[in-house]
Amino acid sequence: MSPAVSPAVPPRHMDSVLAILEALESPDRGGSPGTAAALGRGLGVCSTPGCRAVLGEPPGTPERPVALTLGQWQLLTELLRHDPATPELGAVLAPDGSTVALGPLLAGIEAGLRSGGYGPPLRTLDPPADPLLAVTISEALGTSFLLAQAGYNNATTLGPGGCWDNVENPQNYTLRGPLSPVPDPVAVGAMDGVVLGARLARGPLPVAELLRGYYGTRNGSEAGRPPSSYRRRDFGELTGQGRLEKEVAAVLEVLRTLSPSLELLRDMGTQEVVAVARRAAQEFSKRYVECPAIMPRCMWGARPYRGTPTPLRPPLGSVFLHHTLEPSQPCWTFGACARAMRDMQRFHQDTRGWDDIGYSFVVGSDGYLYEGRGWHWVGAHTKGYNTQGFGIGIVGDFTASLPDPDTLALVRDELLPCAVRSGHIQPDFTLRGHRQLVHTDCPGNALFQEIQSWPGFQ
Repeated sequence: MSPAVSPAVPPRHMDSVLAILEALESPDRGGSPGTAAALGRGLGVCSTPGCRAVLGEPPGTPERPVALTLGQWQLLTELLRHDPATPELGAVLAPDGSTVALGPLLAGIEAGLRSGGYGPPLRTLDPPADPLLAVTISEALGTSFLLAQAGYNNATTLGPGGCWDNVENPQNYTLRGPLSPVPDPVAVGAMDGVVLGARLARGPLPVAELLRGYYGTRNGSEAGRPPSSYRRRDFGELTGQGRLEKEVAAVLEVLRTLSPSLELLRDMGTQEVVAVARRAAQEFSKRYVECPAIMPRCMWGARPYRGTPTPLRPPLGSVFLHHTLEPSQPCWTFGACARAMRDMQRFHQDTRGWDDIGYSFVVGSDGYLYEGRGWHWVGAHTKGYNTQGFGIGIVGDFTASLPDPDTLALVRDELLPCAVRSGHIQPDFTLRGHRQLVHTDCPGNALFQEIQSWPGFQ
């Protein structure tokens, strides 16, 4: 008797999920925009008390739809069976390089479809709370900070991030630190669930089509950033810290009336609940809305550091701005920016003989920062000044033209203020172009002219 052959399970990439959604939604096979959301709930999405209070009790365990192969069904089942202890199993790699938990994404999509009039109406919560935020982020966030306040097992409140074993064929995602109820993929999936749920509330459309437009495709063209790379901005515009705080407080009051959560809230007054909600909203906003996303070294395929890095002593007083010159063209996709990082690291290590890529961080035109030496280790970016500041390189040659406005804003309005707030640079830091300290044309005439109007320029 031949051994059982496991079905070909597609990689844990958003493209695999899109193929599944397209098969499920195909009208030729009896599908519709709500099919995937209903299936997701049957498989375990939305298993928390607050989410069930909004979307209702899950339907019974579903059978494999004929539209899906055995491998697709196995992948979907593994991704959607909710287990708070292993949230990394519910995550997929998106084309923009972010890692997205499908649970809060699909819950937000279902809430959006139903508030847009597609499917049964949503239940009204008492006291009132926004159903879209309840099923995506406010219950998870409130519960996380409640557990930490109660001192459960030294509970952490947010994070960690993690890394894939292989970005071309992602199979395993490993978290890089102690687990909270809101690890990075859950935060990202929740923000995407809010942004896309709000879009569906204005009128339903095929979910696969919506997601394909939002995330782009893995082999995305170099024409521009996918909408998903703006999730922090878009989520911030939809919620704002004040509204998020109000909704976390509201959902905790809803949980007070639902038995499994009673114990945590039993001895807490309204003012204490408001204080937990304020802290939760502030810390979430600080980490996921006001600061830019950073691609860790493991995501762009960095080689190891050679030798022993020297620690920095923050807060530092300076930031030095560079252009990479090579590659000379901005990179607009995760794949292109990750290749640029590997090329630069190879050049810096093999040709220049340095221990590692020289920059502290590199900025792509895809909306992400890429970790070089990072916040903690002395770089090799500005000879004679490497211990005094961080070296930020922007991918491209900016002698005659500028980076696009969004990339400039990412550095000026997000990275620099965030670095001050998080204690990496001093509030009265100085910003200089590379050419002010070393004999070089870097960061290019156009970019050097531009940064002279920025805060901190000296």
